[in-house]
Amino acid sequence: MSATPSVIVPAQKKKICYIDNLKVLLTVLVILHHTFITYGAPGGWYYTQKTTRAGALIPMTMFVAINQAFFMGFFFFLSAYFTGPSYDRKGAARFTADRLLRLGLPLVFYSFIFSPFLSYLVYYYAEGHHITYWQYLSDFTGWIDFGVLWFVAALLLFTLAYIAWRVSSGKRPSPTLPVPSMGAIIAFSVFVGVISFAVRTVLPVGWVLRPLGFQPAHFSQYIAMFILGLVARRNNWLENLPVRTGRRALTAVILLFLFFPVLFVLKKAFDAPLEWFSGGLHWESLLYSIWEQMMGFCMVTMLLYYGRRYWDKSSALLSKMARSTFAVYIFHPVVIISVALALTGWAVDPALKLLVAAPLVVAGAFLLGALIRRIPGVKKII
Repeated sequence: MSATPSVIVPAQKKKICYIDNLKVLLTVLVILHHTFITYGAPGGWYYTQKTTRAGALIPMTMFVAINQAFFMGFFFFLSAYFTGPSYDRKGAARFTADRLLRLGLPLVFYSFIFSPFLSYLVYYYAEGHHITYWQYLSDFTGWIDFGVLWFVAALLLFTLAYIAWRVSSGKRPSPTLPVPSMGAIIAFSVFVGVISFAVRTVLPVGWVLRPLGFQPAHFSQYIAMFILGLVARRNNWLENLPVRTGRRALTAVILLFLFFPVLFVLKKAFDAPLEWFSGGLHWESLLYSIWEQMMGFCMVTMLLYYGRRYWDKSSALLSKMARSTFAVYIFHPVVIISVALALTGWAVDPALKLLVAAPLVVAGAFLLGALIRRIPGVKKII
């Protein structure tokens, strides 16, 4: 499982509506990503009831593969985009304390309180072990488990590294960098893809660093996106993103999407095991790594351009949803698990359950997130 979270955005003098709207979109994709995994797409989750129908598995796989190519990297980019101004405004000490509180406390809550509860729900209702919660906890061993908050743990590490760099570098001016062209974006994505391939020769997709929940196979993109977010804010890249670059990014995304079925054809033609696309010294892994990064960087560029141009306005509903995204990210697993358990006895193919569950879990997760933020003191953290 690689997925996902919300971005903590400090208060701005001028509201950037399209960034908030993109946060909502990415959070919805995180919820759907895990719901698709529940019902058939590849990946690990607390509780699954996977379909075996190829006609459903192929689009499910495409959905999570395209998501994985960009959405978590995009979260890191947006998080970093607001990191520099927040540090400048608060200073090193206050900024560090703020991040330890707003990122560290959710990690402690999820690992020691929420994660055991989620595991108990599956243990009791899906596996049929009818014992009390306290009996379950007496033998529970997985206390350090960040679950979907692996993103928050990684973001905290990246942020602490940024603080160390700012403190050590002092006030030395940074060079001014122009907005990268589409050619430069493609070239850089290929470079990151090659690095991803090199990592995956040792640590393939799916290998998880316990107990942090990190998948090193994806971290070359996450690190790159975080750094690019810092650079983009300092150089006003988003405000100056050219029309040509945005449109070319859209064209690239369409072409890369159309290329995805070719991967299935190549797998069949060369009788290549699926694992060869996930890692190891295989040309299939190199091809997939480069495709994934090209898709990821082009998707982020496209969404930033078209979001700024066409979605830089909000509504009462979108504003409320945007304020709740971090809470939704933390608590959405319980909604997915609850809905999946409630539908367990429904004697239909899991692919059909997905069609029913998906809108329910999205609506339920945002409703739960909004309610949780009404608890006194909670909104100061999430």
